[in-house]
Amino acid sequence: MIKDIIESESYRTLVSDQIKETMKYLIKNDEEFAVTANIKGITFSPVLPETIYNQLSAFSLFILANYTYSTLELDDDHIYFEAGFGKENFGSLVKIPYNAIFQIIVDESILFVNSTATVKNFFNQKEQEKKSFNAFKNNPSNEKLIQE
Repeated sequence: MIKDIIESESYRTLVSDQIKETMKYLIKNDEEFAVTANIKGITFSPVLPETIYNQLSAFSLFILANYTYSTLELDDDHIYFEAGFGKENFGSLVKIPYNAIFQIIVDESILFVNSTATVKNFFNQKEQEKKSFNAFKNNPSNEKLIQE
């Protein structure tokens, strides 16, 4: 079943490696590109103002050209770049895990599609940790264990 494949950790790793190698190829050939990415997997530093963040789509488009392209960096698990957001061009360092990249686009054509970017449980780890901690914190027996 397709769900078993795209939710598999080994398949996720395979696709992440393909995305990284595709981006390395594009960068080596000095080819600007764009990505759409699952916003739940992205980290912004500094954090985007809520008014800007709330305007982003679940799968947002990031055009990696000009200044943004010149700031591109890849590591084993993420792509990083600087970008400006909103009318005020709020600057932020964008950190995207490869598995959160849904599409790689070159010249308005889709070069690569990643179906694992749509798997919800890959990106809810922070929310799950927060819920788990809140459940722990709300138990009166645990009060003495928590130092706030």
